[in-house]
Amino acid sequence: MTLSVVYDTNVVVSAALYEYSLPASLVSLAIEGQVRLFLSPPILEEYTEVLKRPKFKFDRRKVNRLLRDLTHAATMITPDRRISASPDESDNRFLECARASGAAYLVTGNKRHFPFPAYEGTAIVSPAEFAQILSV
Repeated sequence: MTLSVVYDTNVVVSAALYEYSLPASLVSLAIEGQVRLFLSPPILEEYTEVLKRPKFKFDRRKVNRLLRDLTHAATMITPDRRISASPDESDNRFLECARASGAAYLVTGNKRHFPFPAYEGTAIVSPAEFAQILSV
């Protein structure tokens, strides 16, 4: 059975920053179809905006390739309801996507923005916790 997941932007940015990191491995699993990644238009927009920030100095071609690969690998979801559960408003988009898709996991490197262990059936886990789940 393929696990279903939503990746917070910090996971994708960490993957782009550190080629041999745990987040990079998790992103590769999604691109290879070993986990089922869900995206929504607002999440894709956030990935794009953050990855293209000048402070990161990412190569535009690599960013475009990563975004293309993620878009092709993911299942696009259009959430049908707004959520306001996270103290960080933009992080609610990830909860909306997880809820609408029924994703089993929301993986984030910033769990303080999700001050609860799960939301409507979606476990909120760190990259290390998700890697541990995958290794079982």
